[in-house]
Amino acid sequence: MRYRSTVAVLASLTLLAGCTADPPTAATSGGTFSAPSGEPTLSGPYAAWAAGVSKPVVDPLYPDRGTDAVDVLHYGLDLNWSPTKRTLTGTATVHLRPTRDAQSVSLDFKPYAIDTVTVDGRNATGAVSREKLVVETPVRADVPITLVVGCHGRPSTTSWPTKRGDAHPLGLTVDSEGGIWTMQEPFGAFTWYPANDHPSDEALYDIAVTAPKGWTGVASGTPVGQSGNTFAYRSTAPVASYATTLAVGRYKRLTATGPRGIPVTTWYRAKDARYLPMLKRSPAFLTWLEERFGPYPFDSAGLVMVESNSAMETQQMVTLGEVQPARGDQMFDLTTLHEYAHHWFGDAVTLTDWRDMWLNEGWALYVQKLYEKDRYGLSNAELVTSSRQRDSELRKEYGPPSKPDPAEFGATNVYTCGAAMLRQLHQALGDERFFALARGWVQENLHTQQTRATFTAYVNRKTGHDFTALIDAWLDSPTTPPETGPLPQ
Repeated sequence: MRYRSTVAVLASLTLLAGCTADPPTAATSGGTFSAPSGEPTLSGPYAAWAAGVSKPVVDPLYPDRGTDAVDVLHYGLDLNWSPTKRTLTGTATVHLRPTRDAQSVSLDFKPYAIDTVTVDGRNATGAVSREKLVVETPVRADVPITLVVGCHGRPSTTSWPTKRGDAHPLGLTVDSEGGIWTMQEPFGAFTWYPANDHPSDEALYDIAVTAPKGWTGVASGTPVGQSGNTFAYRSTAPVASYATTLAVGRYKRLTATGPRGIPVTTWYRAKDARYLPMLKRSPAFLTWLEERFGPYPFDSAGLVMVESNSAMETQQMVTLGEVQPARGDQMFDLTTLHEYAHHWFGDAVTLTDWRDMWLNEGWALYVQKLYEKDRYGLSNAELVTSSRQRDSELRKEYGPPSKPDPAEFGATNVYTCGAAMLRQLHQALGDERFFALARGWVQENLHTQQTRATFTAYVNRKTGHDFTALIDAWLDSPTTPPETGPLPQ
């Protein structure tokens, strides 16, 4: 991604009230959508959001979240947080493409008080029921509209369908000091803005966050300026809703430069200052990752500290729970490196539905293990022994990684068993061909949604060898597949 010019940054600051870049007006909305040569394009004012075109699907594991009836192209979020009132006030400007004719439009949303609803500048009727915002407006397939929703209310979270040890409610969370933060995998973005809350519908974002004096608003995306106490962020690469983040707190800012001049921003609280030597390692993590997997896929990076016992790969801005540095240098390094690895494997190349969570977590865990070998002396023999033993235990407990239980989201099998499959590919290919495969997977599929089928096809095409049986065995077998050796030279 190219760096934004000073002119573009200044232009973005003039848009904070609506939080959109060159938004379509009511008079010019209603551009058409066409797909010449099978490639979707947008015309008219909506062409500005062409990078946000997606092919949404209904999720087999969580069908109540998201919809395949709309493709959100861009979210413009203008948010204001009051720590004293514990109230979020906001306006969401949503540019979306209906995928079929309908009499209404539906997005995931918590029941905030709805203040205003317009469609293409005209008043419309909208109401929230069962965590769905339904706007009564006739729409036609492939004719984009601009939906604007004004609302206010106290945030509330949603339950996480898991039994993990680091489990906590998902979505916008109020912390002990009156600030807010969010983690929301596999869903939860709908707790702070109306969203098609599913990874198959990635979109572009402009987020403006207003906070009281002495407080800072932090969001995913690239910082594009500050006006008074309003902080603006822009994502020019598409983002899955689960990979967005928002935090407001009494933050201090640490700035650094990563590889190729990438700006890196760390947001920390006064109580985090003792961990600054750890928090300054982000550029080194990014450099290590770039050397193996190609250029960092975005135009800025960073992390924000929050009151959590978990961590999340939120795009361009890792959300890091405050317990992570307290676990010591090695665990901090491995956890943070893991989350940054997701910016390549999960954010830049995203799963299409949650059955393929192994495609995100298998890669991130295997990259973490490679880092552990490189920096902390983990031997290959130890890696093989431990991964096979753990793989066997997890398949007995949770089953194979390709068949996740909806009630056990993020179970360890999708991490360990997926990583074990990648280790076998690495062993078969050797270093040079494996890292060429890994780099190519990211760099040749940037900002797309992928599946098990497309991954298998890519591996076979890139390597010139049919690995279908190996991949199927590691993803589907109820027991740990046998070890295989390197391919013949």
